[in-house]
Amino acid sequence: MVKVYEINGVTPVVHPTAYVHPSAVLIGDVIVGPRCYIGPLASLRGDFGRLILEEGANLQDTCVMHGFPGADTVVEQDGHIGHGAVLHGCRIGRNALVGMNSVVMDNAVIGAESIVAAMSFVKAGMEVPPRSLVVGSPAKVARSLRDDEIQWKSAGTAQYQELAVRSMLTMRETVALTELPPQRPRMQWDSALPLHLHKNASA
Repeated sequence: MVKVYEINGVTPVVHPTAYVHPSAVLIGDVIVGPRCYIGPLASLRGDFGRLILEEGANLQDTCVMHGFPGADTVVEQDGHIGHGAVLHGCRIGRNALVGMNSVVMDNAVIGAESIVAAMSFVKAGMEVPPRSLVVGSPAKVARSLRDDEIQWKSAGTAQYQELAVRSMLTMRETVALTELPPQRPRMQWDSALPLHLHKNASA
């Protein structure tokens, strides 16, 4: 059962086509849209400002969303938030990606179809143009993204949209096996390379 908490009479809203892992925590003014995926141990703490995930967005394991009173923290449609990222009072544009363990601070805006590299620190108030690669701590715009890089990002997000469906249909709590069974199956997915391998394959 997902941990959902009302506070000050405000209860989180989760669309029936979204998947929220049972270990995630949703508090107060949280709105999770259609076809979203919320990963294990994610914390969406809407006890100050409003938190919004628009259709098809994902927020992966151990991510944190929070914001100041009166502020909205928004992941727009098809936004992709990697493991361990922190979003605080910011806006992540349509089809943008925030890499693992990155931090995006208050009033920052990540433009549509941009990528924030892993472990970047986006300062408060930074405005990133659409289709930008953002790198570093503090983060800077390194260059514009190529079409194939945006296609790679979109393919990864589509996998998380499929994972939301698979999780709703097949994930269940169980007991671990004590021995490896013969011919143990592997997870079946369309192939998706990490970006550094994708670049080599497309070079």
